[in-house]
Amino acid sequence: MVSSIHRDEYVVLLRLLRQYRVESGLTQGQFAQALERPQSFVSDMERGFRRIDLIQLRDICEVLNISLLDFVSRFEAELSAPNQSR
Repeated sequence: MVSSIHRDEYVVLLRLLRQYRVESGLTQGQFAQALERPQSFVSDMERGFRRIDLIQLRDICEVLNISLLDFVSRFEAELSAPNQSR
């Protein structure tokens, strides 16, 4: 079985996380500060070098002012979209 960080779905997850961060107007540094993590955490996360768990995703959504349920709904919609470029 392929590790989750090597699956196409993970690419969509990372793209959405970065998109939400950019749309919120936060730099990686500001985002990291709000998460009480070093900037390298955000950089590694967005590049797929750091796996994030459900608790971290919940914290990220809180900082980005989106509910975890809304994020997951958008993630599922992105996966279901025809001709989804991953």
